[in-house]
Amino acid sequence: QNINESYGLCFVPLLQKIVSSGDSDKNEGLDFEEFSKYLKEHEKKLKLTFKSLDKNQDGRIDAKEIQQSLKDIGVNLTDRDAEKILNSIDADGTMSVDWNEWREHFLFNPANNLQEIIRYWKHSTVLDIGDSLTIPDEFTEEEKTTGVWWRQLVSGGAAGVVSRTGTAPLDRMKVFMQVHSSKSNKISLVGGFKQMIKEGGVASLWRGNGVNVIKIAPETAIKFMAYEQYKKLLTKDGGKIQSHERFMAGSLAGATAQTAIYPMEVMKTRLTLRKTGQYSGMFDCAKKILKKEGVKAFYKGYVPNILGIIPYAGIDLAVYETLKNAWLSKYAKDTANPGVLVLLGCGTISSTCGQLASYPLALVRTRMQAQASMAGSEQVSMSKLVKKIMQKEGFFGLYRGILPNFMKVIPAVSISYVVYEYMRSGLGISK
Repeated sequence: QNINESYGLCFVPLLQKIVSSGDSDKNEGLDFEEFSKYLKEHEKKLKLTFKSLDKNQDGRIDAKEIQQSLKDIGVNLTDRDAEKILNSIDADGTMSVDWNEWREHFLFNPANNLQEIIRYWKHSTVLDIGDSLTIPDEFTEEEKTTGVWWRQLVSGGAAGVVSRTGTAPLDRMKVFMQVHSSKSNKISLVGGFKQMIKEGGVASLWRGNGVNVIKIAPETAIKFMAYEQYKKLLTKDGGKIQSHERFMAGSLAGATAQTAIYPMEVMKTRLTLRKTGQYSGMFDCAKKILKKEGVKAFYKGYVPNILGIIPYAGIDLAVYETLKNAWLSKYAKDTANPGVLVLLGCGTISSTCGQLASYPLALVRTRMQAQASMAGSEQVSMSKLVKKIMQKEGFFGLYRGILPNFMKVIPAVSISYVVYEYMRSGLGISK
């Protein structure tokens, strides 16, 4: 009765969370002893979090201290966002929060640990679905100094190799349909696979996979190094990086990496589409392209490829953040840990949405890369090719091959996650 009088009706929506957190004997109720224990333990956690945020130990937290604490764990907030957080807790309007305000605000909210939320929900590029247009992972200073960063990159690279190899037949089918399928030449999944096996045997389903996995290492290394440099260039006097600056740095890093390894992208397409005996391997392919078409051929389709980075990375991040916030607001109770299935689900949905937005550009890129290898194919620019596809096949002509592309998402994500976890464990990275 006293509790109800103190907290009024605002206590009722929180009752379920408190009961689930403090109900030690699982009888769906709290007695005085359980409630007291919950308050003591929860208050202890709050005190530790408050002290870790209070950098100058003056007994008050201001916006700068919130920014600094989040920066330490790899999250960068704008001044405005930090002030919003502060205002939501600041009861007396002093633009700082003392222990009493902090305690009263969070005492009946079981999911209070900001570091826990960030750690669990960091959007990782470990989910390799065959495209490398995502913004690189953000590593904390601690991860950089302890060497965790390179172990995570190696783990992600290994996961990508196994994942791409496992889904290579579907990837080849996607490229095959992007280039050869049309209204007049419809190619079904079963028919396409039969045609490939008849022409080159079962092993032909993995054509182009060698160069596809070889390019993971240089692309990851270049993207990571370029991202760190662009972050330094975009931030003033080594200060914190804003969210839009992070997006810009990530996009520029992706563009830099793609520019450096793009000839391998062209070779991957040519090797994927090759007929038996056309090329003996990657080097033979490079030599023949250079001799027959010149250096320019290695950058065919470069413009739509670079343009595809913006919608892919932007939508991927936006969808992931939306799903993350929706889950936290609706389901976060005792912990901010959503579990493996929710994390994989959010990552898969956001990456798929990014792919859906950038797919027409990916199709145009692939067709431009393959143009010279196709008998009687006209060499046209990006705009002319888009116009030609729209006129002959309509809007959905820009989405040829989308079915095998989506079919490989779930197996690719599953394989890459399992391999990544094994690699992390083998390299001594704790969860």
